[in-house]
Amino acid sequence: MAVYRLDDNFDYLFKVVLTGDSGVGKSNLLSRFTRNEFSLDSRSTIGVEFGTRSLKVEGKTIKAQIWDTAGQERYRAITSAYYRGAVGALLVYDVTQHSTFENVKRWLKEIREQGDPNMVLMLIGNKSDLRHLVTISTEDGISFAERESLYFMETSALESTNVENAFVEVLTQIYHTVSKKAVEVGNDGAASAVPTKGEKIYVKDDASAVKRVGCCST
Repeated sequence: MAVYRLDDNFDYLFKVVLTGDSGVGKSNLLSRFTRNEFSLDSRSTIGVEFGTRSLKVEGKTIKAQIWDTAGQERYRAITSAYYRGAVGALLVYDVTQHSTFENVKRWLKEIREQGDPNMVLMLIGNKSDLRHLVTISTEDGISFAERESLYFMETSALESTNVENAFVEVLTQIYHTVSKKAVEVGNDGAASAVPTKGEKIYVKDDASAVKRVGCCST
């Protein structure tokens, strides 16, 4: 991850990855959150793309760097390296395509093998606007999320439903984890763990902060 100038106008820089099968809508989730855009002609991501957006979380300016990883198998050797340094991930499936939901297990296994063990993880059931074509119920999504200790939300990049909420929730939970670590370090009499502007954030030893399941589908 790039090192940013100290005068950049943010307090924290968080890297978050989008992962899941090709065609589930990861690129449109990225563009909707970072640019408020949606494209019906969206093509499959080649390798990795990313976008950024800054927002306020509890009075702090968070710069989110969102990475959109290709879902095609032939790109996995390239994109696996991009889990490094990520402090959050959104695992995306298409609520109208049951195979994409089944493959979430594989994506989750990959994240847990290659990413930080304490990343904040959210399961996303995308394309909720296609209500008449839904094959994975909200209850099935919640059940899987509860078993795996994931946050959960259903979204529609087309209608902009819950897209903002999903990213903000992940970023807020990351911030809480980082803040909790800073307080714990301060209580031990050590130097503050709150980073300076532009410093990269890695979530390491605080599993408790990411084990709570947050289920929201509306």
